Amino acid sequence: MAVGLRQFTARAGNGAGEPVLDTDNGEELVHVQPSVSVALGNRAPESPGTLYITTRQVVWLSDLDRAKGYAVDFLSLSLHAVSRDPEAYSSPCIYTQIETEDDEVEDESEDSDSECSEVLDLSNIREMRLIPSYASQLDTLFQVFCECAELNPEPIEEEEEEAHNWIFSADQLEDGAGEGDDVEWHFSQNPTNTIGHPNGYHDLSRNVLELQFNDQRFEDADEMGEVTDSGHQQQPQ
Repeated sequence: MAVGLRQFTARAGNGAGEPVLDTDNGEELVHVQPSVSVALGNRAPESPGTLYITTRQVVWLSDLDRAKGYAVDFLSLSLHAVSRDPEAYSSPCIYTQIETEDDEVEDESEDSDSECSEVLDLSNIREMRLIPSYASQLDTLFQVFCECAELNPEPIEEEEEEAHNWIFSADQLEDGAGEGDDVEWHFSQNPTNTIGHPNGYHDLSRNVLELQFNDQRFEDADEMGEVTDSGHQQQPQ
């Protein structure tokens, strides 16, 4: 479930400090970019702060106010892109779209937030722009975003997980076939029946097994057909 944008105030160290990461669960700092402004929704950019990109989230901390900071998990970022078009935004930036818990929030909510400087409902923020001091830094930031996003794939939904449970190996199917008397499963281990070989290995979910289904009902039908053919002779015209 998408968490969306949230307040972040956990800092360590003196001065502006650095974000406290969840190192116990493997979170690591990947990139630090000073002098980055952040613009949330349609609001004006905040005063420059420091951008921290970790293996799990994007954190922006104000350099002037230790109580001000924002964070968003990569799982909540549905899109990130480089924006250099002055007609789209006045400054070159990293443009991001944020998934929120409530997907039915109307766009008017962001407009109301932009007009109110004291109250900011982060749950309504769907867009965030990160504006570095120099446009030449955008390509590096974008590359880091891409690399960290790949470390956070979309979780498998329950329905998809149930579908994956229907994937069996040949050994499993052979064992299962021994439990019934009416059904026989025959497998072809011909490697030409494999669809795709990503990263040089065979993915079980992509294997196609040739199955032949022999049901006693079909055998009875064949026997009845033979009796009918042998028991009736065609009458001469």
